[in-house]
Amino acid sequence: MGTILVVNTGSITTKFAVYKDSKCILEQKLEHTVAELSRFADVMDQDQMRTDAIINALEKQDIRLEDIDIVMCRGGLFTPCITGVYNVNADMREVLSTSREGNHACNLSALIGDNIAREINRIRGKDGPYGPCVAYVADPPMADEMLPECHVGGIPEFPRKTLFHALNTRAIMRRYLRDTGRKAEDTTAIICHMGGGVTISTHRGGKVIDTSHGLGGDGPITPERAGCCPPYPLIDMCFSGKYTKQEIKRKLIGHGGAVAYFGTNDMREIVRNAKEGKEDYVLFMKAFVLNIAKYIVAQGAVVDGKVDVIILTGGVAYSTDITDAITKKVSWLAPVVVYPGENELASLAENGDMILEGKTKIHTYNKDRIIED
Repeated sequence: MGTILVVNTGSITTKFAVYKDSKCILEQKLEHTVAELSRFADVMDQDQMRTDAIINALEKQDIRLEDIDIVMCRGGLFTPCITGVYNVNADMREVLSTSREGNHACNLSALIGDNIAREINRIRGKDGPYGPCVAYVADPPMADEMLPECHVGGIPEFPRKTLFHALNTRAIMRRYLRDTGRKAEDTTAIICHMGGGVTISTHRGGKVIDTSHGLGGDGPITPERAGCCPPYPLIDMCFSGKYTKQEIKRKLIGHGGAVAYFGTNDMREIVRNAKEGKEDYVLFMKAFVLNIAKYIVAQGAVVDGKVDVIILTGGVAYSTDITDAITKKVSWLAPVVVYPGENELASLAENGDMILEGKTKIHTYNKDRIIED
């Protein structure tokens, strides 16, 4: 066992934690002000600022950089890749820094982690107990193990792609297997992650063979995303002259879902108002639950209805009003288990422990060729 630094970047926050011998000894969330972020033309220009912020915070807590053995980072938007652990290399840095596969704050995590790992090696001047400090990402969101037929879209220009909550759902799958004593190769699960975004993925034999898309309009209504939209009205909106391209995207992601109807992405507020009998909130709650249930059941078709368990997870899964309502609609397909929350920092640390113990395969990212499992 060793010491692991974990990094998880969001649009206005940088979360990090330090785990020593599998125990969390420090966890912080750095809030970045609008004024602080407005100095940068693009989110990808923020990597050094956020790197310095983490290093300064560690110094204030008397945690020495040279004591850190590896850095675990939230996976960013990069393809081609499969599920697993990757060391951060030049190819990955190029794809993330140029936003080749999409511009999102999660791309910063690997860059920051690699910056810190390099600084650790510079300070040490020699290898640590586990060799040079290396930055890794685990279970990136665009990891693609989908069945070939699941990739086919309505026209060749629009193939279905993966972008889901791989980090949390894979960790939850491991937790379920530990809790039940089952083996991955003998288990088929549909896992629904409900946070600001919602994705539903099918896990069979240790692989994710199909999933909805967390950002691309292939999925249910979420607290802040529109989900699947009818194409003709969307086309009319795009060519109406009323909106810029960026404004349209914000309507779909960030200003969609509950935000579009009520100006909030807090599902606790939606549930509270619905329980008070406010009709518009009651209707939205019913639609939210129904949308998710439909996508869960649709995933069941991928495996001919042979599903061992349906798992509900993510921050929204703390609401029993929501999980009970979804369970009522889908439990005929398979038993439902609820694991609320999305502790991505702990999930990354778990992967870090497996690296230090030599219990997981390390993939090397190639920006032009998928790694064969």
